[in-house]
Amino acid sequence: MKTFHNPSNSSTINGFILLGFPCSREGQLLFFVLFSVIYLLTLMGNASIICAVRWDQRLHTPMYVLLANFSFLEIWYVTSTVPNMLANFLSDTKVISFSGCFLQFYFFFSLGSTECFFLAVMAFDRYLAICRPLHYSSIMTRRLCTTLIVSCWVLGFLWFPVPITIISQMSFCGSRIIDHFLCDPGPLLTLTCSRAPVMEFFWTIISSVLLFIPFLCISGSYALVLRVVLKVPSAAGRRKAFSTCGSHVTVVSLFYGSVMVMYLSPTSEHEAGMQKLVTLFYSVGTPLINPVIYSLRNKDMKHALQKFLGT
Repeated sequence: MKTFHNPSNSSTINGFILLGFPCSREGQLLFFVLFSVIYLLTLMGNASIICAVRWDQRLHTPMYVLLANFSFLEIWYVTSTVPNMLANFLSDTKVISFSGCFLQFYFFFSLGSTECFFLAVMAFDRYLAICRPLHYSSIMTRRLCTTLIVSCWVLGFLWFPVPITIISQMSFCGSRIIDHFLCDPGPLLTLTCSRAPVMEFFWTIISSVLLFIPFLCISGSYALVLRVVLKVPSAAGRRKAFSTCGSHVTVVSLFYGSVMVMYLSPTSEHEAGMQKLVTLFYSVGTPLINPVIYSLRNKDMKHALQKFLGT
């Protein structure tokens, strides 16, 4: 097991201490109840979309299959952080093992990477549906849809193993306290025995590439969609096209807006409180509100959910 060496102390210590949200015992219990409710609502909301798509034959189209897979991803994304956060609220020591920390690090960033690729694929699907409607069914076949979904998962989980493995092999000195609720690269790299500018630069590059390539694909897709929609003669036709894309654009804006603030320069000095709030928003908040965004702005999804829930 990895050990931490304190130059002023000959003893060795194992694991990290995740400070989370320091407050009184009553405050910790209140946070536990609040995030338990948020977690359950997130699971229920995303599971409802998966079930609605699964059982409503009209939703067996690439757009909704991608949405169901995206909801499945969101369930695992929030699960990579919240259960450990809930355990921390009830813990006196708030210790996470070295292996547990880096496993969380890997899964959190791999699932986040997969989300970036899914958002790009969903934008590509909307581009085909609006800009190439006559060829849509022949291009976006079930086989292509499945290939794109599998590719998102594979690419997402192959993006960060090398840098995370390198960071895990670095030496950590002195304090093992991480002023965060999850194992994040910024706080982790500040605990290393010596600055690692090459690793910091490498991390910034791979994070930037991960964010910008899907974002450019999304921007390009919607630029082409906007050009086509603005040529639609009827206002009703334009509204229908915009409503088809509106939910996805909202989700992309919320996710990318917060993630870009944090990870384009992960080792830069952020206020610890602000860092936690922004990370909390995109890691816990967006998986909670995404099902609401997709269901409220989509008549077919609303109808399928009402049918599934028996209302």
